[in-house]
Amino acid sequence: MFLFLLTFFGLTPEYRIQMFKQIHEIVFHGKGGYDWDTVYNMPLWLRQTTFNLMKEHYDKESEEIEKQQNMLKNKTNNKDISRPNIAPKPNYIAKAPKK
Repeated sequence: MFLFLLTFFGLTPEYRIQMFKQIHEIVFHGKGGYDWDTVYNMPLWLRQTTFNLMKEHYDKESEEIEKQQNMLKNKTNNKDISRPNIAPKPNYIAKAPKK
């Protein structure tokens, strides 16, 4: 049991999970540019730099998408709808004058 907690010769369970999540994110969001084996064998500094650059890119992309959606929402919420200038229908059901 005490060997499981020993981390001098290995990675802590939390770090392993974080590392595998980071590898997954790079491979998944790399859109085919990276395979799992390449990312796993990357030097630590390169893997972290790649991950941070990808995260920064996708964060900026999501902010731009939100801005565009908010602009569209503001345009559609505008109450002033432009309509063509069409005269109303005449009322053909009028009473005839009495004689």
